[in-house]
Amino acid sequence: MSAFIEAKDLRKTYRVGKVEVPALRGISFSVEKGEFVTVVGPSGSGKSTLFYLLGGLTRAESGSVTIDGVDFASLSDSERTRLRKRKIGFVFQKFNLLPTLTARGNIEIAADIAGKGSPDTVFLKTITDMLGISARLDHRPNELSGGEQQRVALARALVNRPAIVLADEPTGNLDSKNSDVVLRMLRESNKELGQTVLMITHNPEAAEYGDRIIHMRDGQIVTPEEDPQWSPHHPAAQAGQ
Repeated sequence: MSAFIEAKDLRKTYRVGKVEVPALRGISFSVEKGEFVTVVGPSGSGKSTLFYLLGGLTRAESGSVTIDGVDFASLSDSERTRLRKRKIGFVFQKFNLLPTLTARGNIEIAADIAGKGSPDTVFLKTITDMLGISARLDHRPNELSGGEQQRVALARALVNRPAIVLADEPTGNLDSKNSDVVLRMLRESNKELGQTVLMITHNPEAAEYGDRIIHMRDGQIVTPEEDPQWSPHHPAAQAGQ
């Protein structure tokens, strides 16, 4: 059986003036359907660049990303956009909520963008209840705490029941209580809905929520021992070996 997500020899270099800065130096790995994989590594290791390539938000210079048998590189921009809308839900460290819409509007707009018109109201209630934001749906982002805004952003990512959830430092701006809520919901969506989850994090405790851990450093996949911010004796690191 082929992998649900497969990255092969991904390379990406950014140019800052006349200087070339390699972000990814030949990344290859695969993820099975229904896995929860965390990607860890220090700042500048290439985690976010990998996130953007896996989500089809930018193109690699070389290598390939295959999602459910479809190679992103073979698609036009419009086809890649349709694939993202149909199969992928995004959660960012910055909540990216529309300030003029209520929490409910920010969630429901995801269904409209995906061409579904309106979300499944029963499912929307289920996830907003689980995230503890049902009573806050008529409030605008500036009336919500940071934790509540991130939970709205997570509900927006989940409301269309995407096959894949890509979460980039989803707890980076949250306290421990709100972090726990977000991480438990990601785990719940993975276990109960069968969603494949890839989460980027610098937090070892958050990484423990995954089934498997991928360590990155200097644009490459490395062993836990080669990750300068990771103790190989930490239970999360041992679980990823």
